[in-house]
Amino acid sequence: MIKLIVGLGNPGTEYEATRHNAGFWWVDMAARDLKVSLQPDRTYHGLVARTSVKGENVWLLEPQTFMNLSGKSVGALARFFKIQPQEILVVHDELDITPGEAKLKLGGSHAGHNGLRDIHAQLGTDQYWRLRIGIGHPGVKSEVANWVLKKPAPDQRTAIEDCITRTSLALPHLLAGDIVKATQMIHTAKPPRPKPPRPATLPGTEKTGAANVETTHTKGAEPK
Repeated sequence: MIKLIVGLGNPGTEYEATRHNAGFWWVDMAARDLKVSLQPDRTYHGLVARTSVKGENVWLLEPQTFMNLSGKSVGALARFFKIQPQEILVVHDELDITPGEAKLKLGGSHAGHNGLRDIHAQLGTDQYWRLRIGIGHPGVKSEVANWVLKKPAPDQRTAIEDCITRTSLALPHLLAGDIVKATQMIHTAKPPRPKPPRPATLPGTEKTGAANVETTHTKGAEPK
């Protein structure tokens, strides 16, 4: 059973709409689904909510330490309430997954993600669950830092939001400990396939009746 769900991001209005805050977006939706409100808690260096599911306490956490020190918040709460790493789900942005898709996994490398790097260090293990929300890759490694700290294009933001909505349907299964069912739901929650584009009219042609009639443009009328 998952007892602690952590969303990764950076605090502050200047970061709230950036790609790096996809984890916050997911936990915000989970809080609405569970009908709880995240509140500041200095003890755990974050925004925290607690609820009960089938008699078991469940915690939601959004560290307010900035990304690089996320483990400080996660470690403090997990240690105090004796939550084991395998009972923790960390939701974070993932460069290597297309916007609109997500993957659930247990353990593995932090792959350069600074939030995961610090959680590894604070928990002393990589054996916690991760829900990886795809944000896409800029294509050039040197652009990664700017990419994650910028707002996604409108179509990418829509794809990410739709993904969060679809994958949040797996929340009851995660909390019940049915990881197999949760994984199945998350991995099959694909974005709808785009409709094929309508055939474009070839430049320099106009349709008259049932025939295409080629027209010749004068030099002064050439499109720029």
